[in-house]
Amino acid sequence: MSRRTLTSAIGLLVLVSVVLAGCAQATPTEAPPVATEAPAPAVTEAPPEIPFEPMASLTAPSCDYGGIVKEVKAIDRLTVEFDLCVPDPVFPQKVAFSVFAIFPSEWLASTVGAPERLEKPIGTGPYIVDQWVRGESITFKRFPDYWGEPGIADTIVFRWTSEAAARLLELQAGTVDGIDNPNPTDLEVIAADPTLQLMPRPGFNVFYMGMTNTFKPWDDVRVRQAVAMGIDRQRILDTFYPVGSEVATHFTPCSVPNGCVGEPWYDFDPVAAKALLADAGFADGFKTKLYYRDVVRSYLPQVNQVAEEIQSQLKTNLGIDAEIVKMESGTFLDESAAGNLDGIHLLGWNGDYPSVTNFLDYHFGQSQAQFGTPYPEIYENLVAGAQMADPAESEAIYTAANNAVRELVPMVPIAHGSSGVAYRADVTGAHASPLGNEYFAVTDPGGRDTFVWMQGGEPSSLFCADETDGEALRACEQALEALFSYEVGGTEVQPALAEGCEPNADATVYTCTLRDGVKFHDGTDFDANDVVATFTMGLDAASAMHVGSSSAFEYYATLWVALMNVPPQ
Repeated sequence: MSRRTLTSAIGLLVLVSVVLAGCAQATPTEAPPVATEAPAPAVTEAPPEIPFEPMASLTAPSCDYGGIVKEVKAIDRLTVEFDLCVPDPVFPQKVAFSVFAIFPSEWLASTVGAPERLEKPIGTGPYIVDQWVRGESITFKRFPDYWGEPGIADTIVFRWTSEAAARLLELQAGTVDGIDNPNPTDLEVIAADPTLQLMPRPGFNVFYMGMTNTFKPWDDVRVRQAVAMGIDRQRILDTFYPVGSEVATHFTPCSVPNGCVGEPWYDFDPVAAKALLADAGFADGFKTKLYYRDVVRSYLPQVNQVAEEIQSQLKTNLGIDAEIVKMESGTFLDESAAGNLDGIHLLGWNGDYPSVTNFLDYHFGQSQAQFGTPYPEIYENLVAGAQMADPAESEAIYTAANNAVRELVPMVPIAHGSSGVAYRADVTGAHASPLGNEYFAVTDPGGRDTFVWMQGGEPSSLFCADETDGEALRACEQALEALFSYEVGGTEVQPALAEGCEPNADATVYTCTLRDGVKFHDGTDFDANDVVATFTMGLDAASAMHVGSSSAFEYYATLWVALMNVPPQ
């Protein structure tokens, strides 16, 4: 019964009651009518049921493909189940990473190969990508239908320059409101300026020199060990890094459980290093190349200077003549990840979530090609360690893994670099994230409508499911959301598009309850099918949706160990 029909019926009953009452007064000898039925209860309409037809689940034929995701399926409109091949205690920390942000299923199907996929992704975040002027800026506008706390500023603008000094000049001039990674020599200047504020960022990162064992002479472990002993890492730290940085004793920062178990890295010993080179047949050294990209990162604050210092040390300490090759950032990342750089490459890593798996598994896992043919002495330990929730239980395994990294030297860890973020003094909500994922929805640019941010480089794309560069990931953080997120400026996991994900007893099944009432930027409703479609896009190499800027989907391939349905080489 509709609300209008119910109102008419009630009115009719009232009229009849009045007539009957009048008749009773005119004929007092008549007995009053006897009620034979209880009054009709008030009628409340149930909300209309939202039609939902679960899409085909993402399912691996078996777990023999090498990855850890067996199936992702929509149970109902607001429930998704992840079935895993092995226990994964850090599942919530992984799905909080913005690379695993959820996209609308219809949008994923309709944008394959289209420029808008890379330039204007559709998410659920507090800001919408409005305009990208290549080489200049990206503009975000506040999303009026955001499910959570709305962004404070109407507009956020991202700009970039590789020159730290230029970023500081813009901040001092007031043309930007915040800058990333000031030059270490300028930190005292910023701290002393009453018009500015400095936010320190802990060194949750590592800078390293990589070597690819599929090229000679890097296939000889003695050559790699010689480089490990022949670089004065303390000199690099003292000369180019800010206070608070540390020489890396292990690949993973020691703040991470099991990050620094096992033997520490080699001491600087150029005599022993030259003896190893001579034993390998290179008493007079050899020629090679030194690859890097000119992008300032928290793990590498003075890029060109550090590259020149390493070039000098290779020549002086080891007789290795290294030609410096500066590459475009996106090309460098793609080529290094594919293991295509014949020489030494300078790269680093900002942690994505606070687990040793994030540092070791991404770089030394079985599917990684960056350092050439992966080492089973390392990755077999990583597979076992990733299934254990208790750091005390897994300590022996990570000790073995760290010792294998030290023995086989796929790279040389140099430093864990501290850094900072600087803002205008009137900016409130200013913060620095140890994960490098500053979230500007909470930032008030002194009452102005627009917050302008300047970082070290331009994103290669905004389709961050297929990106690894922090400059892109931070931009995506403003517009895209995953099932979980990290607290602002911290590393604790909190619900986002999922209200929660309950594991079974052995952490092989996670049942996620999704947040109701969430809308995408295109106005469509968020539901379980969008989660299934997103993970199909990322994990299934045979899916028509598995297309991005490089289509490598490195994080999907490494944090979930392997992609499904990869064609044979």
